[in-house]
Amino acid sequence: MGDDVKAILAKSIEKLQKWIEDHNYKGYEAFDGLSSFLKPLTFGNLFLERILQQTVRQSPINLRPLFGIKPLESTKGRGYIAWGYLKMYRLTGKEEYKKKAIESLEWLDKNKSPFYTKHSWGNHFEYSARGGRIPKYEPTIVWSSLIGQVFLDAYELFEDEKYLKIAISICGWILDLPRLQADTGLCLGYTALGGESTIHNSNMLGAAMLARTAKISGNTKSLEIAKEAMKYSCADQLPDGAWYYGAASMFHWIDNFHTGYNLDSLKCYMENTGDQDFKDSLERGYRFFKDHFFEESGRPKYYHNRAYPIDIQCASQAIDTLTMFSDQDDSALELAQKVAKWTIDNMQDRTGYFYYRILPLKKVKIPMIHWGQGTMYKALSNLLLKLN
Repeated sequence: MGDDVKAILAKSIEKLQKWIEDHNYKGYEAFDGLSSFLKPLTFGNLFLERILQQTVRQSPINLRPLFGIKPLESTKGRGYIAWGYLKMYRLTGKEEYKKKAIESLEWLDKNKSPFYTKHSWGNHFEYSARGGRIPKYEPTIVWSSLIGQVFLDAYELFEDEKYLKIAISICGWILDLPRLQADTGLCLGYTALGGESTIHNSNMLGAAMLARTAKISGNTKSLEIAKEAMKYSCADQLPDGAWYYGAASMFHWIDNFHTGYNLDSLKCYMENTGDQDFKDSLERGYRFFKDHFFEESGRPKYYHNRAYPIDIQCASQAIDTLTMFSDQDDSALELAQKVAKWTIDNMQDRTGYFYYRILPLKKVKIPMIHWGQGTMYKALSNLLLKLN
């Protein structure tokens, strides 16, 4: 592949960046259905809210303009885009990337959740799920932890203490979350709204953020909590190396991108603590990921046992995870390039943005801002940086 793939990646990134900036960092989101003027017709019923949300999400045609749903800014999308700018600055040294990264980080600082003093981020729309409702702007540990990693990257690159202070603030918010205490460890809460969470990717993302920040700040409490969180999720890992989305029976499915989150988080934790207690879990999990989520062509599968829907989030996270593991797997980078090239060839529009999904009979060409544009911009930039 070599230089040809580098050229393909560079061109794809350039087109994608232009689309993102031309659209002022705005777009649709997979779960933005409750922004519709039809929401009052759900009468506050969780099941009806989920029906509306899933109707918008799963429709092969874009119902959003008909339902009054407008493209919005996205904290998680902007976080990933900032991450991509940082990668491109590392790669090129061009001041334009530094400037855009700093502007995006400042925007994130100003747009943290208004509900908490400490830094945390949520959606710009309401969300209803099996586990209950998450109000507009209510932060989640997933987005707060991922955005936290961006601020840590910025701190390491620019050596500006303000970015470290924000990362420490995020960890303070994570430490304030409710926790499920079990014999095997603890599971960090998904939100601060209460209730017990058994979701592995959110727990492990939070633990990774605590561990990486603690390496710099020396917060021993953060390290202790991070280890207990990893113990919980690794104890619940299946014998073949897979993880269910969550321990509760209603969360018993195995998918591509949440597995990628788990692996990235566990690797981050181990690298920043030197803790090798979970080495076997990491190796089994990575082996399962690589063996079950990819076709020969490089097309990423959504589930471990079936391909469809071919989803852009699976593609972006797969590229990212494979790139991250290339330091310990010689074939990971080749597979990451394969996935990237397949995705560019089959899911990037001529205008630059990436399609949401491919179904058996149709490409769903809806432009999501986080779910596709932000995640692909970071993943492709990260891969190009690694190749160079």
